[in-house]
Amino acid sequence: MAGWQVLADAATPGDLMAARMQMGLSLGWHIIIACFGVGMPAITVFAEWRAIRTGDEVYELLAHRWAKAMGVLFAVGAVSGTILSFEMGVLWPGMMETYGQVIGLPFTLEGFAFFIEAIFLGIYLYAWDRLPPRVHLLTGLPVCVAGVASAFFVVCANAWMNQPRGFDLENGTLTGVDPWAAMFNPATPPQTTHMILAAFMVAGFGMASVYAVAILRGRRDRYHRLGFAVPFTVAAVLTPVQIGVGDWAAKFLATNQPAKLAAIEGLYETTAGASLHLGGIYRDGELHYALEIPNALSLLAHWDPGATITGLAEVPAADRPPVNVVHWSFQLMVAMGVALLVLGLWCLLVRWRRKRLPESRWFYRFAALSGLAAVLALEAGWVTTEVGRQPWIVWGVLRVEDAVTPVPGLGTGLAVVSGVYVLLTAATLYVLRRLAGTPLPLAPQEPGPEPPTPERGEP
Repeated sequence: MAGWQVLADAATPGDLMAARMQMGLSLGWHIIIACFGVGMPAITVFAEWRAIRTGDEVYELLAHRWAKAMGVLFAVGAVSGTILSFEMGVLWPGMMETYGQVIGLPFTLEGFAFFIEAIFLGIYLYAWDRLPPRVHLLTGLPVCVAGVASAFFVVCANAWMNQPRGFDLENGTLTGVDPWAAMFNPATPPQTTHMILAAFMVAGFGMASVYAVAILRGRRDRYHRLGFAVPFTVAAVLTPVQIGVGDWAAKFLATNQPAKLAAIEGLYETTAGASLHLGGIYRDGELHYALEIPNALSLLAHWDPGATITGLAEVPAADRPPVNVVHWSFQLMVAMGVALLVLGLWCLLVRWRRKRLPESRWFYRFAALSGLAAVLALEAGWVTTEVGRQPWIVWGVLRVEDAVTPVPGLGTGLAVVSGVYVLLTAATLYVLRRLAGTPLPLAPQEPGPEPPTPERGEP
């Protein structure tokens, strides 16, 4: 490790920044596609199950359409996931060379989950008319399980970066390596749960937003109403659960990563009865222009309004994360989560009182933005997690600057990878739009309300 340290010192600040930007771009792009790989199979299989159970052709049409989109997104995710796996070794050999034996297990298991998902997705897509309906439905279940398992295994590795376990370090040499202890570290339960729920929310709200736009354009048949209602319901039901898990994760930080929680709240001095801050700019060791809720941070973190919260002053200046980035990414995540919760409650209230979907155009306008809001919450949450760990790539053990490759010219790699993602984005959107424009077989049209009706004063 000492030898690697000498090499790592050769990396310029520009190369370090390029490596971080490239990794951030790859992770931020891939995670959106991966969320659909986690949540979309279950929603699709549910629609097929409803079709089999009720004989409803509309559910069957939805399942067919969603399965095709799922195949496209899986192929694209395989490309971006392969890029990420190479980047882990190419950009950060200082971590993988030293700690690969510690944290390699979840990556290996994720590979098995990936191939199981690929095999059964192929069967699911190409055997639709070749297997009895119930048998075909069963072939979709391994796709659902493997997608969730893939997310679990990958996030286990990230959780280890936040709470490294499963090894001893003696004079720069690893001893007592225990991959299972590394994989099931203290951060694994809250992080994996939080991520898997976020994946279902991104998939559910993302799918529903497409049909919300269609409804706003006047496509008010049963196909589009069900296409909206099924994924939206899944995502809306999980939103309050996700908020509860987020509270669990925040309490975990208060005990296990107090510097990250202090950065989230812009708290410099260790404080008993700490306030919760909404908004604000961190400057000169203080959060300015923020709305304070007295004692709320202590109450949320420890169920005690007088509990002591560790401040950034307890952390050496060189070990503090960039506060404004972490603080505002967390604020954005919470704001989007609350907005999605309100949207779900709006829909629930209307369905409870009137036994139908809302008719208001404003509801569908907001619903059309719900997919974007879920993605923003997802990305903001990852920024909070990753930047809040800075300057450590493995918390308290290995710094980012000591893990980056010393090979020069990383700016060129960033430019090339950026171009690849531009092309991937354009190709993905093109194929999905072509798929969405494919004429559907006519299905029985069930009469019903014609949402959404124009509001007073609207054209």
